[in-house]
Amino acid sequence: MSRREAHLVGGTHPEAVRLAPVALAMREAGLLEPVLLAAGPHATTVTEALAAFDLEPDITLRAEPSTDGRAETLASMIRELDELWSVRTPAAVIVQGDTTTSLAGALAAFWRRIPVVHLGAGLRSGDPGSPFPEEGDRRLAAQVAALHLAPTPLAAMNLLDERIPARDVLITGDTVVDATLAVAGRKPPFENPDVAAARAAGGNRLILVTAEHHDRILAAVRELIDRYPDIDVILPGHPDPAVRSQVDIALAGVERVTVTGPLSYPDLSRLLSEAYLLLTDSGGPLEEAPSFGVPALVLRDVTERVESLYAGCAELVGPDTALIVSEASALLDSRVRRDAMTAGGNPYGDGLAARRTAQATAALLGLAPAPEAMPVTPHIADAILNG
Repeated sequence: MSRREAHLVGGTHPEAVRLAPVALAMREAGLLEPVLLAAGPHATTVTEALAAFDLEPDITLRAEPSTDGRAETLASMIRELDELWSVRTPAAVIVQGDTTTSLAGALAAFWRRIPVVHLGAGLRSGDPGSPFPEEGDRRLAAQVAALHLAPTPLAAMNLLDERIPARDVLITGDTVVDATLAVAGRKPPFENPDVAAARAAGGNRLILVTAEHHDRILAAVRELIDRYPDIDVILPGHPDPAVRSQVDIALAGVERVTVTGPLSYPDLSRLLSEAYLLLTDSGGPLEEAPSFGVPALVLRDVTERVESLYAGCAELVGPDTALIVSEASALLDSRVRRDAMTAGGNPYGDGLAARRTAQATAALLGLAPAPEAMPVTPHIADAILNG
């Protein structure tokens, strides 16, 4: 066992997507040996996500979901990680975000006195109960992390406000930007046959909808289709067949709408790169879209990704049919307005976050100099200065 291993702990698809570029950057740098760890009840989804980057888990720990609730699942994951690290102790452990897996990894490593690197640190809603339990989980992870890698300057400011020492905080950008640029840049063939058929026709502008299937959102989709004969809509469906059935019924007979099952990351990345407009209530697509010059309408009443709002590349409309239709129509009717929304680039990253993460982790262990932080764009600087 090498003391220069860095264990990257992921338990969900989004975690794996954000960790994959870090593993590749570490391999390229050659200072640390990345070990990808799939942990928790959803380890299979980690394997599927990593496959998009020609990676696979080096270690899989399959903690089963507990009928006794989240506490038992967390305890089971901590126990498995502790047993692993008692015999194969890494030089550092990297956890991502705010899941049960990231909290388990942070606590188990801290108790073993292994330095914890928190990737995607500093997101805050200000309300411990919303989102629940994520807000609490990420705050807890921050208490035991040795290095806090913030995706944006605002996230870094949240950490400084909580008295995290500035020397332990680095603005890296979000590695999801690295991931989507890499995958979409390959332009792989669509894996989903329904998506492939829908995109083969070409010509029409694409609206990608990645959101919970609220009746008012579906009503907005129907109205937009009626208004604009030159748009296509692709709506990745919910994995629950009952929910998918409700969507199929609500959009039955509506032309130019393709409802699919859950899509692979390569399919979603390519669709986003080709989209004219994004309607979303999800964090990942909201962070990725500006890299492709795609404006977003956020179908939630609040969002912790406020950088998008400050940068002007997203608008908060909530699940309101009239507002969705009004704002989407304004963007469909004015190319100038659409392009202006994303002219400032992506506030979440420049595609170099994984390199910064790899170097920062090596620097924490005395193996490299500290990297420079991601540059602060003017609109984010203004938001920080003006509160």
